[in-house]
Amino acid sequence: MRRLIACLALAAATVSASAAEPAYDERADAPAQVAAALQAAAGTHQPVLVVFGANWCGDCKVLDMAFKQGAAAPLIASRFKVVKVDVGRFDHNLALAERYGVPLKHGIPAVAVLSPEGRVLYVTKAGELANARQMDDRAIYDFFAAHAGAR
Repeated sequence: MRRLIACLALAAATVSASAAEPAYDERADAPAQVAAALQAAAGTHQPVLVVFGANWCGDCKVLDMAFKQGAAAPLIASRFKVVKVDVGRFDHNLALAERYGVPLKHGIPAVAVLSPEGRVLYVTKAGELANARQMDDRAIYDFFAAHAGAR
């Protein structure tokens, strides 16, 4: 019951937040943003978390909200340089997803974790986050904690 209440609260917060500011910048130059994040990561030795998603995607909104105020938010902020990449209706930034081996056909949100040198450390291969609406805060935290130190 508490899990259901927590999920409903997160969903309600997601709806109100999504009206104010979209999670994904549909006009962004995603390759340039990834390059800038990799350059910034070189100085901090942090991995770069590239999150592929879309503003119409409920699971993407839930994950974005978890990055902002969920249990995983401090972990994400301190351990990763984050770049959110809009995939539109699976018609934007597909070449970037392919470059990092992210199979979008298994659902979004999908992520790639890159070393500061741009080497792929981890990729969601089977839609591991595509059901973010069904994941509680702890499951999202555990997922990113497991990949924060990927080397």
